Amino acid sequence: MTPLHTDDFLIRPFEARDVSRFVAAVHETATTLEPTMPWWKPDYSAKDASKFFASCAEGITAQKAYDVGIFQTDGSTFIGGISVNRIDPDYRIGYVGYWVRESMQNRGLCTMATEAIIEFGMNTLGLVRLEIVTMVDNSSSRRVAEKVGATLECIAKNRIMHKGVPLPAAVYSIVPGSG
Repeated sequence: MTPLHTDDFLIRPFEARDVSRFVAAVHETATTLEPTMPWWKPDYSAKDASKFFASCAEGITAQKAYDVGIFQTDGSTFIGGISVNRIDPDYRIGYVGYWVRESMQNRGLCTMATEAIIEFGMNTLGLVRLEIVTMVDNSSSRRVAEKVGATLECIAKNRIMHKGVPLPAAVYSIVPGSG
């Protein structure tokens, strides 16, 4: 994946040098990640991040998932994670996911990064449908979906699993020409 540059940030694959910054951001953002991200755990470590980065690299190589980082334009500060993943090449659909570290929230960065990854998914990957699937009560994530012009299609029963419990989810879609 070629890095995506904007005036406000850089989106690129994770590198080994990002491990400590990633782990610090995960711990800093515990209050928002814990209730919404099934991978979050209080003892998230460098080993966990390294394993995740390796999985991200495999996904990019296989062209099935682009789980990448959002950084300041010079690459010095890790802002958060963003993705187009679970790509189905036959149906040309994928899922968009995002999170921003607590100290960088409420600056519009997540919305701008989501717009950039949607453009990447549609224009570079040639996808015809992207979905944002989020917990019903995750108002921050739902607000980002609405700001990028995603359409709320439904509240789907048992759509996501969190900590082993099936939960309903808000399912948003982005298709060419929408938003």
